[in-house]
Amino acid sequence: MAGYQNRSDLKVADELVSFLEESALPGTGVEVDAFWSGFAELVNGFGPKNRALLETRQDIQDKIDAYHVARRGQSHDHEDYKAFLKDIGYLLDEGEAFEIDTANVDPEIASVPGPQLVVPITNARYALNAANARWGSLYDGFYGTDAMGTAVPKGGYDQGRGARVVARSRVFLDEAFPVERISHADARRYIVHKGALLVDDQPLSEPEKFVGYTGHPKAPDAIVLRNNGLHVKLIFDRTHPIGGRDQAGLADVQMESAISAIMDCEDSVACVDAEDKVVAYSNWLGLMRGDLIETFEKGGETLTRSLNPDQVLTGPDGADVVLKGRALMLVRNVGHLMTNPAILDRDGNEVFEGLMDAMITTLIAMHDLQRESGNSVTGSVYVVKPKMHGPDEVAFADSTFTHVEKVLGLPKYTVKLGIMDEERRTSVNLKECIRAAKSRVAFINTGFLDRTGDEIHTSMEAGSFSRKDFIKRKSWITAYENQNVDIGLECGLSGKAQIGKGMWAMPDLMAAMLEQKIEHPKAGANCAWVPSPTAATLHALHYHKVDVFAVQQKLKAGGRRAYVDTVLNIPLAEYQKWTDDQITREIENNAQGILGYVVRWVDQGVGCSKVPDMNNVGLMEDRATCRISAQHIANWLHHGVVDAQNVMSAMRKMAEVVDGQNAGDPLYRPMAPAFDGIAFQAACDLVFKGRSQPSGYTEPVLHARRLELKASI
Repeated sequence: MAGYQNRSDLKVADELVSFLEESALPGTGVEVDAFWSGFAELVNGFGPKNRALLETRQDIQDKIDAYHVARRGQSHDHEDYKAFLKDIGYLLDEGEAFEIDTANVDPEIASVPGPQLVVPITNARYALNAANARWGSLYDGFYGTDAMGTAVPKGGYDQGRGARVVARSRVFLDEAFPVERISHADARRYIVHKGALLVDDQPLSEPEKFVGYTGHPKAPDAIVLRNNGLHVKLIFDRTHPIGGRDQAGLADVQMESAISAIMDCEDSVACVDAEDKVVAYSNWLGLMRGDLIETFEKGGETLTRSLNPDQVLTGPDGADVVLKGRALMLVRNVGHLMTNPAILDRDGNEVFEGLMDAMITTLIAMHDLQRESGNSVTGSVYVVKPKMHGPDEVAFADSTFTHVEKVLGLPKYTVKLGIMDEERRTSVNLKECIRAAKSRVAFINTGFLDRTGDEIHTSMEAGSFSRKDFIKRKSWITAYENQNVDIGLECGLSGKAQIGKGMWAMPDLMAAMLEQKIEHPKAGANCAWVPSPTAATLHALHYHKVDVFAVQQKLKAGGRRAYVDTVLNIPLAEYQKWTDDQITREIENNAQGILGYVVRWVDQGVGCSKVPDMNNVGLMEDRATCRISAQHIANWLHHGVVDAQNVMSAMRKMAEVVDGQNAGDPLYRPMAPAFDGIAFQAACDLVFKGRSQPSGYTEPVLHARRLELKASI
């Protein structure tokens, strides 16, 4: 970092000043002096409140720790425990019934269920791919993955596999868009006649599902259909290698896929200073202005990515129909915990990064609000706020954005808030958390990865936890997932906001995803996270099979399925009859995930990685998954399931494994045989100092070690 410049009562890093004053502020109508003055008021006025909330977190955690320590060796008394949590202000009484009154919500949030991508904002190519993942090829999704149950063939095009892809796609068309007296598999001609789609002169069983076409009505280039709010485009081209062999000339089936995409400034990035934050903010600015471009090399070719345009069709009545070409973009700010040296307050302290994100990402989004065909058609900005503990922290976020809106001259509630239900104190007080921002809430989501990490840390002193796979099978997690939907419906989110579910973490296992992830729309979730554009295309199939709003109506009529009592069940190991091999495998699997993630985070600044597990299955690792693994080992260490020597042995063994897995990366620095690098030390800190980390978060260790490495270069 070159230095700081004085701006109002703040000291701001040179590169951030340049970015804001030369790139972000021009075109917004916000005066430079007014911006800095309002920013200083936010930092100096809200900073102490932020600090007090963190002190409350720690005070509550200390009391919970003391409660369990005092009762060690005794049978767990659930009612006594619940009364204690109420006494210390952890568990609050639910207030009267209410519904959110969030206004000006885009249809992708309110009325169109579908997949949601999460992507690191610091990677421009990935961000563009995610934004453009609104549309994806079903043919490619089936052919290029194991979605049909077999591995992708090596070598050139496999005509037999291609034929199976076409057949499978036409089965989907028959299910979603049946035609009177004929199957799509037998169709030879698609035409538009008098505003209706005819397939071999037969109408659709539900004619209203026809949306429009391009080209000549008697020989369309494309036909667009809609089912459960999602569009499907049939592409016709007899000069295409696929279309030329197809009896109807059908060259592809394109799915409306990622309806929304979260551009992430948090768990999937490694932003530790002004240099990193400017990269993140610059890419967000390019997306909001619509001019982000990335050029890169792939397969010996130079390729360029930019944002896709909207699509214009001719509707059944002859009028133009416009379809969005991009996913609705949300931005995930960081939580309340971390500070960043990019800005110092009037006392010389690093500012809270969440306050910085709130001000700057909202400012940048103003560029979109001034565009006719941009991201939001309703004039809203969507901010996902993670890692909040309870309604007071949600209320703080709400008041933060009220201040930001005032400074930037935006109408109140322009900023819509996504509440990540990923911390235990939020889960057990979810209704009151929603109430605290009832005019902003546009999203609640079960972040089961962070939620598991917080579950372990909150009850660290209660005893040793089950193995990770068994934690997932305990009653608390089903209750947590169900209660999130139940309370969301009670609070009127259906038709106004997203009720979301978490990530599919195995990007190479699409057949398993197709089998399992349909449970998310069946559970009443109108969005769920996927790890790639291809996964979004395949997951979209589930929303054609399941009418989410019908499910939500049925669930709401049935009342709550889950209650706080079950959510509070601690997933401890009931019988510790593990073999030495089982214990070793658990520790090594955790260690491998931690090391595989941390080494790239610290050494290369990569915030999200695909890390092979013990079975060589690639798993998406970010700070949430790292939090689980680190807290799990810390718990077993604390309760004597393993000792420090066993854990260090596993860490070193797995470091050698991770070195081997990254042998082909020219930027990779091996951890073995010295085991004295900053990255290896960071991984060990997460484990051996895991109990003392605030809420078990990985950020303090990772940020400190990354800054240490950057300073050493």
